[in-house]
Amino acid sequence: MDSVKILSGMGVKGPACIRLDVGGMRLILDCGTGPDEGAEFDPAWLADADAVLITHDHVDHIGGARHAVAAGLPIHATRQTAGLLPAGADLRLLPERGVTRIAGVDLTTGRNGHAAGGVWMHFDMGEGLFYSGDWSEESDWFAFDPPPPAGTAILDCSYGGFDVAQSDCIADLDDLLEVLPGQVLLPVPPSGRAAELALRLIRRHGPGSVMVDDACLPAIAQLPEARGLAYATEARFLVCDTPNAEAGAAWRHLQAWRDAGRLGRDAHVVFTGHMNAHARAFCDRPGGHFRRWNVHPPLRDQRRMLERLAARRFAPAFCPDPEIYLALDMGAQVFMHQEVTP
Repeated sequence: MDSVKILSGMGVKGPACIRLDVGGMRLILDCGTGPDEGAEFDPAWLADADAVLITHDHVDHIGGARHAVAAGLPIHATRQTAGLLPAGADLRLLPERGVTRIAGVDLTTGRNGHAAGGVWMHFDMGEGLFYSGDWSEESDWFAFDPPPPAGTAILDCSYGGFDVAQSDCIADLDDLLEVLPGQVLLPVPPSGRAAELALRLIRRHGPGSVMVDDACLPAIAQLPEARGLAYATEARFLVCDTPNAEAGAAWRHLQAWRDAGRLGRDAHVVFTGHMNAHARAFCDRPGGHFRRWNVHPPLRDQRRMLERLAARRFAPAFCPDPEIYLALDMGAQVFMHQEVTP
């Protein structure tokens, strides 16, 4: 019998893993790790799987792909997402916009507005099954394609009941950056908000004020605005990988500032996305700040998506407290841990 079940990602922010049984095949949608330390992919989730489909290249959706490669499973992903697959992957390319026949059903993919090469997935089965992966409709950088109707939806509800528009979040960030003295580090995922955040800083403060590290540079290097970027570490704003500053250039800058006694004086770090324990620890010290840059849908967009889909039921995925949706009027029935038939 065709069915879908959330194996991981319900009641927690990742790792993402959905099991879909359709047409006599078992498909695994996403195979993430983290983003919090210790949140690993369980290889048992691949039991009896015939293929893996990955929505985008962020670690909480792709970090467990090595287990799928080790199992010899075909992995369906877009060309951009495939760049982060381990060597030896049995890759089957998905279009960013288009229809692919899998397990005897049409899989429609569309751009998710969240990450380079990121897609949502719509399966033409029953009344329709929509899996958003992570998505956003507020980005000025990443395109979003509206999906077709679906009776069952698994939605990115990472922000829960948070309902502040991106324009207001950006204004709040601008206000903070205006008053912070000295240098400011903004840790980001290279294929996520790196480019749009860097572009905002360039347009507001000038290219000479922004340094983009080597990991993030390819996302913005083709823009005319990027030609005057300052590559010196003395730039006022440093846009660097990794998003929680636990590795990469972001960690090296943060460590150097801390060791030199600069953090909280003439050096600051501003986190703008999901924070793991490492990032939260820095925010508890002088010099650590948080201002959200919307890369997931606020509540108003979650509701609008359900209306667009004409969904009869939905699962609030990636939300630490999904029970809040039982008390919210979403226009659709909530399901959480149970296996359901689309």
